[in-house]
Parts: sequence; structure tokens; C-alpha cells
Amino acid sequence: MPLIDQSDPARSGYAGPDWHREVLDDLARSLTPPSDFPCTFSQNAFRRELIQLIFVEDTGSDARARLRADLSAYIAQARQWNGQVNTARPLVVAFSHDAVPPTDLAGYHEFGWRMLQDWHDNDPAPWPEDVARDPEEAFWSMCFDGMQLFVNMSAPAHVKRRSRNLGQHFLFIVNPRERFDVVAGETPDGARVRGVIRSRAEAYDGMPHAPVLGKFLKGELEWPQYALPDDNQTFPETCPLHTRAG
Repeated sequence: MPLIDQSDPARSGYAGPDWHREVLDDLARSLTPPSDFPCTFSQNAFRRELIQLIFVEDTGSDARARLRADLSAYIAQARQWNGQVNTARPLVVAFSHDAVPPTDLAGYHEFGWRMLQDWHDNDPAPWPEDVARDPEEAFWSMCFDGMQLFVNMSAPAHVKRRSRNLGQHFLFIVNPRERFDVVAGETPDGARVRGVIRSRAEAYDGMPHAPVLGKFLKGELEWPQYALPDDNQTFPETCPLHTRAG
């Protein structure tokens, strides 16, 4: 199924399976008041019906190719962004239980990195020249079709870190990297925004925010932020993604 708008599954006559609506209902529970979900930008986007979705029914070669094509369609739209926070459209990639059956957190994260590896291995565009190629280097971020992306993995197996659990299905929350630099970059306003969201996350999760939540523009590593553990004790030592050198 192609890239669709947030409002589509709620409409009468929607042809998608029931789990599509389940994803939207789960997002509504997390992102609308009285929920205190920490990311106010996500709440704002959901309220304005700005979220776009890709539903992945399985992980066969055809489904993976459709996912990559839909991701390219999202990126093409994102290139037209006018720089205003209230028009930014996050992408939710939702995976069915056939694509990734319920598992533990390590299993969800292993699956997520395999999907990112598929994106990287089948990237239709050259790696951007101004982006580091090694995830262990400063200023690396995930790229696809020539655009830097930030990928947030949300899994049902998160218990303590509730801010990374958006319901019954495994999700990618995808945003162009530049949007974070616009709304939460290395400026006084950006520092204030980061501080507010991290304080809200501590209250929502009942634990200190993850110590790997760094500052991209100061050269702190990006990849550890994609898939967070359920506590602040056990973090992977190296990036699971194998990037090509050329």
C-alpha cells in the first residue's frame, strides 16, 4: 500500500486491513491529551493530521521494494518543506505482526536494524558527500535517496521507556535530519526545546533520559539514539549497520 495520510484509515470505505486502524488508534492514545507524551512536536503533528504512514504487510522482496519506493516518495515531498514547524510531516512506518511477530526488545531492534540495512544496501542515490560514511564518526546519520534521516524505533516490548512504545506494532518514526537542526539545534531556543522534551521524557518514563541522547551538531554519535534499551544500563558498543565504503 502506498504512502497515505493520517486521516485516510479513519474514513468510511477505507480498503486497508483492521490493523491499520489499530496503529492509528494506538497513536491517538499516545499523542492526544490527557497523554503527557514528551514530544510536543509529535502531539502537534497528530492534532493537525500531518502524519504520513507506510504500512508494511510482510518483509518479502516485493514488500521491501514497495517500502523503499514509498520512502522515496516521502523524501520527495519532504524536500519541499517550507521550514515551518507547523507544516512538518513526520513519517510512521508500521509493520504488521506478519512482518515482525511479537518478540522481545532485542528481537524488535534486530529486525529494525535489518530493515535499515536493506534501505542502505538498496539506496537509489549516492551517499551525500557532506555526510560521514562510518556510523562511529561524528556527523553520521542514516541516509536514503540523498536525504539525511533520523529514525526512532518504537516497540511494544518497551515497558520502562514508555516514550518508545507507541502501541501494539513495531514502528519507525522517521524525520528528515534537518528538521531537528531547525527546531532543536545549537541555539538558545534549541537548547530550551531539548531541555523541555527531555524533562518531559523523564517524567513520562519515570527514569532519567537516555545518556546517549547527544547533540548532533556538536559531533556526538547519532546511531545509538535510534534504538534505545529499556533502561540506562545496557547500550550496544558498535552500530549494527554495515555501511559501504565507496
